[in-house]
Amino acid sequence: MNDQDIRWQQRFANYKKALAQLKNAVELSKQRALSQLEKQGVIQAFEFTHELAWNVLKDYLEDQGMQNINGSKDTTRAAFKVALIVNGEQWMAMIQSRNLSSHTYNEHTAEQLVTAI
Repeated sequence: MNDQDIRWQQRFANYKKALAQLKNAVELSKQRALSQLEKQGVIQAFEFTHELAWNVLKDYLEDQGMQNINGSKDTTRAAFKVALIVNGEQWMAMIQSRNLSSHTYNEHTAEQLVTAI
């Protein structure tokens, strides 16, 4: 097993843990209203989980011999093309949400993100 194999597998393990934490946060938000601090935590968990997701896909695609994959949009397109993901539009929307997440100082934007997550 080479380093690239190990890298995507390690990232995938970390992604599964991050996704479980994000799911827990979303479940909590269904049970009760979240504080502003908790909402920031949900957004940060989404950012981290999304970053891991596309990096796992990129590492896996490169392990499978794909080259010239740069950034989350290229990775998403390539993963959709080979059926690693099924809803490319939703993944592109997640990229847009991830880009908006840097503006969480805007309360309206933060609320929209938490709702979308």
